[in-house]
Amino acid sequence: MARMRLSVLAILLFAASTLSAQQWPHYAGDQAANHYSPLDQITPANVQRLAIAWEWKPNEKILPQFGTRPGAFQNTTLVIDGVMYLSTPYNQVAALDPATGRELWRYDPKAYEDGQPPNGQGFAHRGVAAWKDRGQLRIFLNSRYKLIQLDAKTGVPVSAFGTNGIVDLSEGLVWAINKKHYTNTSPPIVYKDLIIVGNGVGDRLTYKNDPPGDVRAFHARTGKLAWKFNTIPQRGEFGNNTWDGGSWQFTGHTNVWAPMSVDEARGLLYLPVSTPSNDYYGGRRPGANLFAESIVCLDANTGQRKWHFQIVHHGLWDYDPASAPNLVTITVDGKRIDAVVQLTKQGWALVFP
Repeated sequence: MARMRLSVLAILLFAASTLSAQQWPHYAGDQAANHYSPLDQITPANVQRLAIAWEWKPNEKILPQFGTRPGAFQNTTLVIDGVMYLSTPYNQVAALDPATGRELWRYDPKAYEDGQPPNGQGFAHRGVAAWKDRGQLRIFLNSRYKLIQLDAKTGVPVSAFGTNGIVDLSEGLVWAINKKHYTNTSPPIVYKDLIIVGNGVGDRLTYKNDPPGDVRAFHARTGKLAWKFNTIPQRGEFGNNTWDGGSWQFTGHTNVWAPMSVDEARGLLYLPVSTPSNDYYGGRRPGANLFAESIVCLDANTGQRKWHFQIVHHGLWDYDPASAPNLVTITVDGKRIDAVVQLTKQGWALVFP
């Protein structure tokens, strides 16, 4: 099999002027998931003049001793204060000089030592999150079942966070799990001094008490748990009665694998929640199955539910929302309204004021 070559390409215009540095501090540009850049030097009139300025390669290979192979390169880089930060399919983090492509440092969490992730697409990772504290920039990587804090200058884990820079995400869930079945591909999201994470679970994993989708916030300085939201409501929690036959006690998944978004001004966190186990068979989980295949709005400070909308009741077709809810301002009948938009696999754009 031909080895897949993965590259990060920098482009420039054949022009004398130098492009000014552009910040891209979050996975989607901002916390509202807008994916918008104000740069305007590349236009339809000059785009054909772009050329490669430099190329950087992860140089990751099949590792037969672990039975692993790197998957597709899905990363969106961050650019902060003149440094580019990215993650690779094997969950490594690299810092690059965006002007030259020179590698400044690289951190390897050795995620491949746990074997190939059972998620259908193998090793893939979409990006990292950044947090600035008292002038110190930190990079957060959620690698499989680990949440890792790195010093942005050196790439070294920050020892004050968790245990020597690492929080074990397999601990503290509603039930014990097989760590190797728990993974992460989308980056965490940052709100104030909280690092908020979901998780990924292979769609076709089907057994009692496979990994659940608990969403959790950790204190950025210490790694201690701040709050937890059970996407599969437990006894006494709102929505528990939508899991008939006691299925809330053993049904997993219902996880947030796609990116999240946050309204920083209002302190609201938006979750695109996925399908329960198994994605294509619901005979063991009768009921509507809240909060599966829903958009859920939480108080970002506490994890308390503010509202939700279930897109599909008792999902059987893997119609989980696959993108972050987008926070926008729209005009309706001449009135400006702040809203959240969730795109769906059915081709709908659901808009909530």
